[in-house]
Amino acid sequence: MTDKPTIEIEYCRQCRWLLRAAWMAQELLTTFEEELGGVTLRPGTGGAFMVRAGDRTIWSRKEQGRFPDIVELKQIVRDHVAPDRPLGHVDRARTPTPDGA
Repeated sequence: MTDKPTIEIEYCRQCRWLLRAAWMAQELLTTFEEELGGVTLRPGTGGAFMVRAGDRTIWSRKEQGRFPDIVELKQIVRDHVAPDRPLGHVDRARTPTPDGA
């Protein structure tokens, strides 16, 4: 048994979002192979696409009005499971340029 945190991705089976959820799960497991105890996929309905860390919802498609991009999701998960861990090029991809872009 592990005391490492787990992530749950609830996806809408009616919308056929399993492949998106599975791809995101694979990316998270690859990036956080030492920090995560697992990623669970949970089929839902009604346009659901939520990511939870433990009992806390860290992304909701309905609240944000969109899916997360993978860089954004990795940063959010990192902030919950390993806040001191650098993500290398993923962090640099979100660094604003001098013109604010």
